[in-house]
Amino acid sequence: MSTNKLSGKIALVTGGSSGIGLATAKRFVSEGAYVFITGRRQPELDAAVKLIGSDVTGIRSDVSNLADLDHIYATIKSAKGRLDILFANAGGGSLVPLGQITEEHFDKTFNTNVRGLLFTVQKALPLMPPGSSIVLNASTTSIMGTPAFSVYSATKAAVRSFARNWTLDLKERKIRVNAISPGVVPTPGYDLMGLTKEQVQGFVDSMATAIPLGRVGVPDEIAKAVVFLASGDSSFVNGIELFVDGGMAQI
Repeated sequence: MSTNKLSGKIALVTGGSSGIGLATAKRFVSEGAYVFITGRRQPELDAAVKLIGSDVTGIRSDVSNLADLDHIYATIKSAKGRLDILFANAGGGSLVPLGQITEEHFDKTFNTNVRGLLFTVQKALPLMPPGSSIVLNASTTSIMGTPAFSVYSATKAAVRSFARNWTLDLKERKIRVNAISPGVVPTPGYDLMGLTKEQVQGFVDSMATAIPLGRVGVPDEIAKAVVFLASGDSSFVNGIELFVDGGMAQI
């Protein structure tokens, strides 16, 4: 059921071709927004656009590439002239324990999750009017330790810090910045962690026992929380980290 919470809004979801990004883009459209989604692979992007169905444009890009970011915002400016909502969602990571971390692993993770996210937001600002909302995708790993996940976790702690600081930097412009921190939510991104399908399932099953609700989440549960932070329902919510984790990081 749509409540048109985002009627007439223009939104961008980076990493919108699968998982949490795709679920959020679908929710945004169902709430009345026009959505631009990005992804690195054209076939997946085309499939996502087809699945969403209407009021959506796919732009192939890699957020760690600044020229790609310029192309995204040139496209949005030309098509719609402004941007009301930014969900900086693109990111990922793989499991590498301390002692085996390579320069390549560090650079790849930080280039997407921190550098890419920073410039995704900074390059969006000229298009964003007062009253706009920026939502950054962080993670429960911003405050919880996870074995072999230190580099990814450090990037998400940086994302949480960005939300605090950018809230102050954008105070005069009346642009809100909040972070959403999903818990264990299996998505296609889990397949990129460097594990077999059986290992991923074992990880998910073991995590479920540590979650007070007794189960892992699904992407649409995160999407509904992002809609809240993107919409006027959260007009007095600013600079927070909203955990959507079944209670895992809260106990």
